[in-house]
Amino acid sequence: MLLKKSQHLLNKILNAIFPQNCAACGVVLWDDPVPFLCRRCWADVHLISGPVCSRCSRPFVSPVVLEYSPLHQCSVCRLQPPAYSKAWTPYAYQTPLKEAIVLFKYKGKVSLASPLAERLLEGLGTLPPLDLILPVPLHPHRLREREYNQSLLLAHRVSRHFNIPLSYTNLIRIRHTAPQVSLKRRERLKNLRRSFAVQSPSEIAGRTILLIDDVLTTGTTVNECAKALRKAGSGPVYVAALARMV
Repeated sequence: MLLKKSQHLLNKILNAIFPQNCAACGVVLWDDPVPFLCRRCWADVHLISGPVCSRCSRPFVSPVVLEYSPLHQCSVCRLQPPAYSKAWTPYAYQTPLKEAIVLFKYKGKVSLASPLAERLLEGLGTLPPLDLILPVPLHPHRLREREYNQSLLLAHRVSRHFNIPLSYTNLIRIRHTAPQVSLKRRERLKNLRRSFAVQSPSEIAGRTILLIDDVLTTGTTVNECAKALRKAGSGPVYVAALARMV
């Protein structure tokens, strides 16, 4: 609590000396609790409402789809079941959360890690018993460019919150691929095939894993990670991503 108050005071001082605008609406910031976003925009980040796929959390168009089938899955999960058991994606990748994630992921604004992790934790609800938390890894080349792994920063905070061990060197990315955001679904599948590997299978053998990512688009990345983990002998793999494309 004291740390939060100190950070809040520091934000007020910095905003007074170096005025800046909200990344979402452009209003001048003053005593707003979250870096780079005003209080109103941050309060406008809402959980996805309505029915979602019981496997990947993709929102359904019809609000009555789960009335007679509470565990109904989307067509993608039914036709091509993912390697992970379940994914939680509590928020839509839309303004104003989108602007916060872009700053955090691409602009080096790592001070957003804690408030974004808090949002993720708020949206997870009750989780199954877990043994290990892993972030989606970056290829060393991209890690050198970005200088940090945004998924690891989120995973670190989730690990501390649940007091579950964090493993961040075992699952690795062995192929440097084109950014997924620019590709169509079929291209994503081809782009990421056999891109991940487990260095120490004994660490994950039979263990239930929570995989952390920032944004889930088609789910290809986390699915390939889950495939690598299951192939190496892990137990069930679950996924938690802060937001998803809708």
